[in-house]
Order: sequence, then C-alpha cells, then structure tokens
Amino acid sequence: MSRQQLAIHGGPKTKTTPFGTGKRFGEEELNELRETLEQNTLFYHFGKKTKQFLADFNDMFNVKHSVATSSGTASIHVALGAAGVSAGDEVITSPITDQGTVVGILYQNAIPVFADLKPYSFNLDPRSIEKKITAKTKAILVVHLAGNPCDMDPIMEMAEKHSLKVIEDCAQSYLTRYKGKLVGTIGDYGCFSTNDFKHISTGDGGVVTINSGVEADYQRAHAFADKNYRRFDDQVSKDIHYLAPNYRMTELQSAVGIAQLRKLQSICERRHQHGQMLGEGLKEIKGVFPMEVSEEDWCTYWFYMFRLDMNVLGCTNVEFSEALAAEGIPNAAGYIPKVLYEQPMFQNKQAYLHTTYPFNLSDVDYSQGSCPVAEEILTSAIRVNVNEFFTKADMEETIAAINKVANHFANIKVTEKIE
Repeated sequence: MSRQQLAIHGGPKTKTTPFGTGKRFGEEELNELRETLEQNTLFYHFGKKTKQFLADFNDMFNVKHSVATSSGTASIHVALGAAGVSAGDEVITSPITDQGTVVGILYQNAIPVFADLKPYSFNLDPRSIEKKITAKTKAILVVHLAGNPCDMDPIMEMAEKHSLKVIEDCAQSYLTRYKGKLVGTIGDYGCFSTNDFKHISTGDGGVVTINSGVEADYQRAHAFADKNYRRFDDQVSKDIHYLAPNYRMTELQSAVGIAQLRKLQSICERRHQHGQMLGEGLKEIKGVFPMEVSEEDWCTYWFYMFRLDMNVLGCTNVEFSEALAAEGIPNAAGYIPKVLYEQPMFQNKQAYLHTTYPFNLSDVDYSQGSCPVAEEILTSAIRVNVNEFFTKADMEETIAAINKVANHFANIKVTEKIE
C-alpha cells in the first residue's frame, strides 16, 4: 500500500498521536479568586480586582485608559457608543467575522457597511474601504482576524481625511503588532475579548482601550458600560442623559484575568512560533496559498488559515477538509459558513422583529457579489488550529498532512488533463 494513499481512501494516517494539550488554569487563578471572595464584594466599583486587572492591562499595552466589559461583543458596543455612533450612521467593517462585530452597530441603530478583503491576509482592503465611504459614514471598524493585523496606515489616513472614528476589533489579536505598534492602540478604541475561545480567558469578558488619552473620552466609555452611571473615585452620578447598556465585568472575571495576563506573553510567543512554522512549511506546497503576514508585522495566530488554488487541485475546500481530517488533522472548510451580509438578518433587513429599522434609514446593498474576494475566500480556505500547547512535531505533521492531501489532488488534476 502506498504511503501517499490518502487515509480517507484506506491509506495510513499522517498523524497518529494526539496534539499537545495543557492546563489553562491553575493555582494562580485560584489564589486570585480566593482573595476576591475574601473581599466580601464582587462588584467592580467596590472591589480591587477589576481595578488591578485594568492597571495590569494598561501597563502591558502602554495605554492610559481602558474599561472592563462583560464580553468582546460588549466592548465593541461600548466603543461605538462612546464614539457617538447613532441612528442612521454607517459603519464600515469586514464581512468575514463573528456576528459580535456587528451587533453593537445595530444596537446603536446604525448600519453595517461591508468592505472587501485582501485575498490572503483576510483583512480589510483599504481601497475597498475608500469606495464605501459616504456622507453617512461615521466609523471604520477594523477586524484583525486570527491575530493578523490590518494594514492600518492607509486606514488611519483616510479616517483623518474624512473625520471618521477607527475602532479595532482585537478579539483574536492579543499582542499582535503592526509595524511595531500593538493593535488596539492605533485607532481611537481597541476592543478585546476574554471569552473561553481566545488567547486568554475569563469565561466571558472584554476590555476597551481608549487611545485619545482624553479624560472625557474615557469617562464617556466607562459610563456607557455601566448604564451611564458615572462612578469615578468616590463620586457617583446617576443622572441619565441618554441610553446605555449594563456591560459591567465582575470581580470574579477580573481575578481570573489578572492571572491570565501574566501568561499572555508566553502564550502569544508560542502561537507566533507555530504559525510562522506553518507559513514556512506551506510555501513550497503546490496548490496552496499560505496566510499572508507582512514581514513588518508580528502575528499571534488565533488560528491559521490558508487558501487552495482550485486550478491546480481541482477539488472543493470541503473535499480537501474531509481528506485532511482523515489524516488526523482537525480543520474546517472556510471560517464562517457565509459572509455576514448573506445571513437572513441582512437579506431580510430585520435587526428587530416586525420592523426593518434601522435598515430603512439607508440604501446599503447586501446582495451576493458585494464583496467578491471575501466570498471567494470562504469557498477556497482551510482553517487549522494553533495552540500554545502544541509541539514542534504537531506542526511538522500538520504540514506533512497538508502536503500529502495537496499532492493527491494535484496529481489527479494532472492525470485528468493528460487524459
């Protein structure tokens, strides 16, 4: 039996040993939680843990102000609210992202506008953003997908030119650097997630950085996360001037966050090493386009996604995915099932039941083909896991399996052409 026969066809699997695993939580988190319970309060304003968590976060990211929230989705909503995004405003963002990116836009009764992506970095294409700007545009919400930074210089330049706010969705991009700058500190606001599927976890939670350094901007964001109550030092104002949600982080989440932050640098370094190894290994594989990461940037790989050259391989990404899984490599075809604007909410223009508001405030088009590159990405991409507990051997076997599957489909394609 040929060693190159695919496992899905009865051949030997490439990877027969489990991927490396490890414990994410331990005594450090338990000690912080014990101290929290001994405070006899779990409310962020009365306790010490949320204050410490944010102070540690600010030190790590070299920012003056940040606000703790109940989730990454909440962080984005807080940034949008603090930025003054309101009914009928348009916010330009990515069509390949979790719905949490756009929830806050619609909660503010604003309109998501989707710009197209670069084909191999999977991040917003500044040229497409420029084309989407109208008189109604209020902000650009960039998504640093999978730990890979967006091309921020041209985005910041056009934001300044058109007087737009820039909000960074950094849920998947802890300690990612764009030309030496930490993402989340470049735009007006940076939004982070600490749910259980990110580099660090507090179960659920998030952080918003306020990068202007202006006290009033910080206070507005802080209040927006707390029903517009203003709790600063010993002063509390409950005069409500406009609507804001309750997105407060608890002391329990913050306690876990304190311990997790101490591990973040090593987590990101390991993920970076594994992702870079995958990128180097995939360069020479026929029919595979590696993830594009600029040499000036530092990616922290929440996952690794590559694309298939259909002209060379002649298979769908679903067929490739199934063959790769049989080789012992967990993976997925694409990232999300379809671009966000193809979801029923956008096709039916119904954010709330029984009304088309706020979509009826705009004539934004959500038809198929609106972002052709993004649509092509989802039908040609393969996503594989990256984890700080993986070993060098895990990465080598992943590369070998991808090479085996790609060679199989490429050889079939060549044979078909000859015949």
